[in-house]
This record gives sequence, C-alpha cells and structure tokens, in this order.
Amino acid sequence: MFTSQGPTLRELAVQALSSTEHGYDLLAPKFDHTPFRTPGRFLAATAEALRPLGPFGAGLDVCCGTGAGVETLLPLCRERVTGVDFSAGMLAAAAAGVPGRQEGPAVEWVRADARALPFAEGFDLAVSFGAFGHFLPAERPALFAGVHRSLRPGGLFAFPIGAPQPLSSPWYWAMLGFDGTMRVRNLLRRPRFVMYYRTFPLGGVRDDLADAGFDVRLLPLEEFGRRPDGSPRWRLVVARKAERA
Repeated sequence: MFTSQGPTLRELAVQALSSTEHGYDLLAPKFDHTPFRTPGRFLAATAEALRPLGPFGAGLDVCCGTGAGVETLLPLCRERVTGVDFSAGMLAAAAAGVPGRQEGPAVEWVRADARALPFAEGFDLAVSFGAFGHFLPAERPALFAGVHRSLRPGGLFAFPIGAPQPLSSPWYWAMLGFDGTMRVRNLLRRPRFVMYYRTFPLGGVRDDLADAGFDVRLLPLEEFGRRPDGSPRWRLVVARKAERA
C-alpha cells in the first residue's frame, strides 16, 4: 500500500495519535506517496462529468489537501482556482506541488476550517475529494451551508460518492473494523482524530444538502461499472445553488 517514499509505520502511529489537523501537518510531506491520495481516475471521471456543465469562472476545492483537486479544476475554470484546508502542512505541500500559472486561471491557497468557510458568493464550482470522513454527521449542515454561501447563484457543488459495500465484501468488514477502532481511540484519547468511512451515507447527505438550499441530482460515473442490481458503483453528486430570483 505504501511506497518506500511514504510514511513509516511509526510515523503513521504518531499521526493517528495526534489531532486531525496536526496529524495532517505531520503527514503532508509524504501524503502523495500514500493510498490516501485520491486516485487519478476519480479526478479524471469527475472532470469529465463536470465539463459539459460549464464553463465555470472561479473554482473552489474544499479540503484541498496537497492540491490534486485544484489541478483537476484548472482546465475547467477561467478566472481562478482556490484550495482551502485547515492544515498548514498540507497547504504548504500543495503550494510547492502546484506551481503558479502565468496564463490561465490564477491559483490561491487559503487556510480555513471547512465548517466555517470565509467566502461569500465568490465561486461557480466547488468540489471535494476524499475528505468527508473527517466530518461527523452533526457537522455536515455547517459544512454544506458554508459551501452554499461560498457559491454564486447557480453555482455547483460536486463530489463523488460510492455505493454501500455489501455484507459479503471484505471492504465492508474492513471499514466497519476501522471505524470501530477509531471510535475507541477517540473515546480514550484527546485530542480526537476524526476519520471514519461509514458516516457519509447518500440518503443523509442528500437531505442535508437539500436543507442547505441545494437542488441535488446524481450522475453515474460509468467508468467504475455497475453493481449486480444495475446501480452505479460510484456516482457524482451535483448540488446546484438556486439562481437569484
């Protein structure tokens, strides 16, 4: 799972025993050499699905990490692309890995908590990749409300979401075990490290997006195939902020 350039087992243990923010500060220099980085095929599939819905002026990558989502937004946006994250270490790695541009959209980095985004109607498109496990269900309304506030009227908030794993899948039990371990860790130790795999169900997410003021639709990401019942293995959630009356 990890290359020789990735973190050691000891480094991962230190990260897991830190707070979420400090843990990612520590992991940032080696993050792109771990399996935690969003695979390129998810980024490419998202960009392909969003391209017909554009063009877009300004783009926002929520919880940008080391900048993979920002790079995905650059060909889709004409004005500027902003990455926001609460980890100073991840932002430093992103700034080093995604160079500024002399042509095309400008790139900027903002340190902020995604539960209190400091933007108001500044973006046409917001995306997020692989970060929602860091938010407890009770925190989703603030997260989605902040994204809604950050978008211009008619703006889109998009992110991929996978179908639930069946009971017969080893991944179901692996994720269940991981989440159980993290709950015990957070019960026994402070500060918490919030990272769960099973706290972002599509039904609850759709309800919270609607409560935040979004109109939600789902686009199948056909590259990832379909389950035996015919449903997509992965979908792109596309949540639109209403046009101003």
